[in-house]
Amino acid sequence: MEGPFIRIEDTGEVVPLRPEITTVGRGRGVDIRLTDPSVSRLHAEFVRRGPYLYVVDLGLSRNGTRVNGRPIARRVLDDGDVVSFGAARGRVGGIPREDFTPEVELRRAAAPELTRREVDVLTSLCRPALSDEAFVAPATAREIADDLVVTEAAVKQHLLRLYQKFRIPEGTNRRTRLANEVVALGLVRPTPVVPPQRTGTPPAEQQASAAGRRAS
Repeated sequence: MEGPFIRIEDTGEVVPLRPEITTVGRGRGVDIRLTDPSVSRLHAEFVRRGPYLYVVDLGLSRNGTRVNGRPIARRVLDDGDVVSFGAARGRVGGIPREDFTPEVELRRAAAPELTRREVDVLTSLCRPALSDEAFVAPATAREIADDLVVTEAAVKQHLLRLYQKFRIPEGTNRRTRLANEVVALGLVRPTPVVPPQRTGTPPAEQQASAAGRRAS
């Protein structure tokens, strides 16, 4: 087989990787579909750039992606590397060998300058992905518009500018790629979970009681 491929461990199936991007997950729309329940619907993607191949964890799964047992966000691959998507594994092959250090992850570009409104849009976009669910897709333009009380057209214009600023190429899963990049750069973080109040006297009544004690 010419070009990079991955051999799925459970089935022995050999799948050639596409010339640019190959998506991996449990959903029906991905290029490599894995049925293991630990795999997200859209878990990761392989990206080919000239003779190089790297894998990108899409950051929306608790189980993550590993290369040779090590958790990664984005990692250049070498021939024979074992890539794990949750509990599912495969070995990549067909990658040209050269003097290159595969242990080094590709460095991400510095975060671009953002306006306050762009930060609001990114926060709303990523909020579902930062929940405790095993996989939740980023918010849609309509959901962001409802969240920020603006028009959907305005949100789409902001997203177009953000795609340019973060250099997200055209294609499928563009919102997911943007959300993954933003979360990986630490620009948006999970909102702290407020613990539920204990049952008993409501806080308002507790304050009133304390005020009464101080008055007496």
